[in-house]
Amino acid sequence: MPAYMIARVKVHDPEGYEAYKTKASAAIEAHGGRYLARGGALEVLEGEDSGARLVIVEFADMDTARAFYNSDAYQEAVKIRQPVSEGNFIVVEGL
Repeated sequence: MPAYMIARVKVHDPEGYEAYKTKASAAIEAHGGRYLARGGALEVLEGEDSGARLVIVEFADMDTARAFYNSDAYQEAVKIRQPVSEGNFIVVEGL
């Protein structure tokens, strides 16, 4: 069953964030993930917008999503992301 990682990230340093995107993309690809949405146009239909960019990545299943997130390669990317942004990451099982 597919799993979806959903991230909302407020970027404070766009230049610094670019290095994170490069490393994160490589780690996602290494775990068979694929971007479904990546910081594109966003419209709030109900509630308040946090102003954060939205990223959705599809993985084969929950175990693969967890393996990606906990991988050494992605954790190196996290060390780059955290000083330049604030993030909220979840993973949800698909249908």
